[in-house]
Amino acid sequence: MTWDLLLAGGDPVDVAVKDGLIAATGQDLPRSDALTVVDVGGLLVTPGLVDLHTHVGPGYWGIDPDPIAWHTGVTTWVDAGTTGAYTLDGLLRKSFDVRVAGLLNISAVGLAGRTGESRDLANCDVALAIDTVQRHRDRIFGIKVRIDRETVGDNGVAPLRRALTVGDACRVPVMVHVGAAPPAVDEVLELLRPGDIVTHCASGIASPVGPAAVAAGERGVVFDLGHGSGGFAFDILEQQLDLGLRPHTISTDLHARSVLGPVFDLPTTMAKMLAAGLPLAEVIAAVTVRPATALGLDAGTLDVGKPADLAVFAIEHGKFEVTDAHLAARIAPMRLANVATYRKGQLLPPRLPVPPAPWIPLTGAQRAALGRRDRDIRALLNQPLVGRDGLADQFPRETRSE
Repeated sequence: MTWDLLLAGGDPVDVAVKDGLIAATGQDLPRSDALTVVDVGGLLVTPGLVDLHTHVGPGYWGIDPDPIAWHTGVTTWVDAGTTGAYTLDGLLRKSFDVRVAGLLNISAVGLAGRTGESRDLANCDVALAIDTVQRHRDRIFGIKVRIDRETVGDNGVAPLRRALTVGDACRVPVMVHVGAAPPAVDEVLELLRPGDIVTHCASGIASPVGPAAVAAGERGVVFDLGHGSGGFAFDILEQQLDLGLRPHTISTDLHARSVLGPVFDLPTTMAKMLAAGLPLAEVIAAVTVRPATALGLDAGTLDVGKPADLAVFAIEHGKFEVTDAHLAARIAPMRLANVATYRKGQLLPPRLPVPPAPWIPLTGAQRAALGRRDRDIRALLNQPLVGRDGLADQFPRETRSE
């Protein structure tokens, strides 16, 4: 067999690709068997990252993943309830370089606006949601519901109960967002089944710490970070770690109001978990195999025969200040800098992001950062190319076998 691509010399293994799939892994795979060889010596090779909580569908919160994916290593983006039954077609019609897996919002209107989608229980149509999931099994892998006082109004946990009914009928997990009470976070946690997901699990607003949180973790509820604009606090995470609760999955809740801070991207969020004391191997598992397993996705692995979604990182050691959603700071001992990202064996090229939507409030510092980012990407795009499928000289060089 002649491979299309070989990532050679990386940690932990060489990875060979054929027809968009992983064809072989191991030490010192023969370079002569590959049409294209990328020397990744001294770099970390991981499965393409899986972000379990993002917003890429149409509506108030949605962003375009492709201009972020190419420089972060995230090849699978889970759209966490941006769309409901009424608005799902807007997401399905979109074309992305990355893979997008969906969680259907129990509210049929989805996140067309900032909040309030479940204040009218008529929007939480169980039969309609079940039918929508069944018709789109290849794109929908769970149900999403936001439970906080703004979103549900006087309906309490009723939208969650309806989401769980859909989950039972379709045999898919439910992801529940927790936020400002009422309803109380313990009331939410007590309803969740093994395999369901509580996102914003270390929220400084909901503060899920105590017997109900411990009991949920012990019965198999998945604790997902879901950083977002207000969903992560270092002090809550540290209290949970003292109780033996660890985030099973690490996600960004990346959306139009968090992508310019305080979240920025998944590697930055990973650095925050390293600052909290989680080991690197656990952090990588929490953004690859664990989220893929939580939803039954064919992703997050370097197994032969699986899609060749790959990320290459440089590990930078030092002292890096990182902040939570409330700007509390900690120091990370290392961070991962993405060098290259492949989807089905194809290198994702640099992409300029679209401007923020006009309804997104931006600070002066954010506007200045936007300008610097755009200038940096334009400079990269204008550099001479070096046989790297469109990437410039700071990236690993490819050699082609004759």
